[in-house]
Amino acid sequence: MSSTHRFVLVDAVVVDVVLSVNNLPVRGADVAVNASSSFAGGGFNVMAAASRLGLPAVYGGVLGFGPFATIAQNALRDEGIVVALPPATGLDTGFVVAMVEPDGERTFVTGSGAESTLTTSQLDDLSITGSDVVYFSGYVLLHESNAVALVDMLARLPAETLFIFDPGPLVDDIAETHLDAVLERADWFTCNEREAELLTGREPRIAARELVGRLARGSVIVRCGSDGCVVALREGETRAVAGFDVTVVDSNGAGDCHVGAFSALLLEGRDPFEAARWANAAAALSVAHHGPATGPTMRELEIFMIGK
Repeated sequence: MSSTHRFVLVDAVVVDVVLSVNNLPVRGADVAVNASSSFAGGGFNVMAAASRLGLPAVYGGVLGFGPFATIAQNALRDEGIVVALPPATGLDTGFVVAMVEPDGERTFVTGSGAESTLTTSQLDDLSITGSDVVYFSGYVLLHESNAVALVDMLARLPAETLFIFDPGPLVDDIAETHLDAVLERADWFTCNEREAELLTGREPRIAARELVGRLARGSVIVRCGSDGCVVALREGETRAVAGFDVTVVDSNGAGDCHVGAFSALLLEGRDPFEAARWANAAAALSVAHHGPATGPTMRELEIFMIGK
């Protein structure tokens, strides 16, 4: 991998506040929390996965000032991820409260913060080059300031810059004009099978091929959980890439790990099918551990892949 490559994430790093409860409160009531934890989430998971496999990561989004921003800053520092932009004054970093019931069902409450205030001038300061990989998800397109800045950035990216996009579970809420701009520029469109079905009404293999037809220049990955993924090349074949059997402990962040790992492995020089196979392995290793950012190091991934 060239030392000039960077994984530049212009998405949102937020803080996940996870609360374990016996049941959700009814309106106006209160329930006791059995256990709680707070950690950096959102785009942090993708950057951590790429960084651990040797692709230097840069956070090109906005942090704030406050207790949540401190959690995010500490996590980014610990992973060696560069924070490119100065923090926004007067705003804390946003958060997601996840209430987890005994059967594993999660209920979310989200509070937006500094990460929703990205501007065109801030993106200009990133000085993106043709050797960079740029990534963001559909979540940031739901904030108008971010969407305007990112759509403008896409129109000005160097032709050689690799752009990877994941629509996320709220794909139906993305403005059509914003999604069209993404489809026009994306080199890789990666989503899970539910999101692929929402976009096409098709099963993964057919959906992947149909999505390729909607892109102007890119290829597609549809993630299928433990079954692996489907890779559809713009000029070439569509192939199912098998997953790996592991004991699942926590599936949170598996898709993020897959995206970050695929980016790093692709930039290492592997062909897309082989990069997807190793990304499937990285995601499998991540779900075998508790926590959202549990992607493996390259050494751990290589050991896992011996004999596979």
